[in-house]
Amino acid sequence: MEILKEIPVKLQLVKTKRGSILYRILVNENWFFLEQNPLKNSKYGFAYRNIKEKFPEFFMFWEIKDNKYTKRLLVTSFLEKKEIDEFITSLLNKVQEEEFKNLEDKSEEETKETMKELQK
Repeated sequence: MEILKEIPVKLQLVKTKRGSILYRILVNENWFFLEQNPLKNSKYGFAYRNIKEKFPEFFMFWEIKDNKYTKRLLVTSFLEKKEIDEFITSLLNKVQEEEFKNLEDKSEEETKETMKELQK
């Protein structure tokens, strides 16, 4: 694997003026992502609280660039393969499902090879 570009990023745990403890992903001094406040009494705060109850490793970050809220959202979750399989499969039609089932084994092998390559 060849690195084409590298951007150092910091993951910070911050405390807001109102006392909420949130994660912030700092890309540079003018660009960061701030975790949605689950305690905030808003549509997104309410939704985030409920999602986190079911999926504790789900994260939602709002982008702030040049001191402006961009209305863009970074959403991520750490899942086991079996947890995402049902969702991914629901996006495929039957023909695609059969087609990709055959490719899945090859993909797993390629991933292992890539990991070996990275460890060199």
